[in-house]
Amino acid sequence: MNKKITPYLFLLPSLTGCGIFFMVPYFDVLRRSFLEYGTKFVGLQNYIEVWNNEVFRLATKNTIQFTVVCIPLLLLLSFAIALYIYDHPRLGGFLRTGFLMPMAMPVASVVLVWRCLFDYQGILNGLLDAAGEQTLAWMESDTAFWILVGSYVWRNLGYHIILWLAALSALNPSTLEAARMDGANRIQCHLHITLPQMKSSMGIIGIIAVLNSFKVFREAYLVAGDYPHESIYLQQHLFTNWFRNMEMDKIATASVMDSIVLIVFILILQRKWGREV
Repeated sequence: MNKKITPYLFLLPSLTGCGIFFMVPYFDVLRRSFLEYGTKFVGLQNYIEVWNNEVFRLATKNTIQFTVVCIPLLLLLSFAIALYIYDHPRLGGFLRTGFLMPMAMPVASVVLVWRCLFDYQGILNGLLDAAGEQTLAWMESDTAFWILVGSYVWRNLGYHIILWLAALSALNPSTLEAARMDGANRIQCHLHITLPQMKSSMGIIGIIAVLNSFKVFREAYLVAGDYPHESIYLQQHLFTNWFRNMEMDKIATASVMDSIVLIVFILILQRKWGREV
């Protein structure tokens, strides 16, 4: 057997499954984005209508804002903690377990904690009332956005710490030791040696963080329902409401637009941080 063909034979089952369960449905969604009611070809009319939809613009703005705020915060915080664990291996096992606990919690438990804390009759308002302060409608004001940000970072912090630790463990420790022997401090070592060697890992972890950010919808939906405060009305809320009304052409169109943005984002990371992303 030709050695050049052998690797592709091993990849064939995965490529076949990916093609059947991902690529074929995607091209069907792409086809439906140019149709009305799944039958009549309307060209770019669906794209124009979706783009001019004020609710779609609101959901898109909130989704982008959420991603822009959460992703840098999550990546920087998880990387800093991972560096601390990497430099203090004796504490690594305890800290890794502690940060991974929120991710192991069921979504229903997280939602229950949210309601106990941030409900109008919840714990926080009870403390404010006991202190003689004015109570707040936490989930019915702009604070809902920051609560959602905190929930996402809290639940995903441990997972990204593990990803950073895996990337750090793949580095050659001799380069750091040589730099320290030459007089470089810890910050200089990580800034000029660790980070440049982790460009490809940074791209992969960044992509995973962006994709995971779409999963925060579960908590927001279970706490605030179909129509939450406008600051946390995300695209997933919009898609759910469109699906309930069987507006499949709008869902297909918006999905294609989102996929194009994500593909461009991945290509930019690939160009900036190397072909290994």
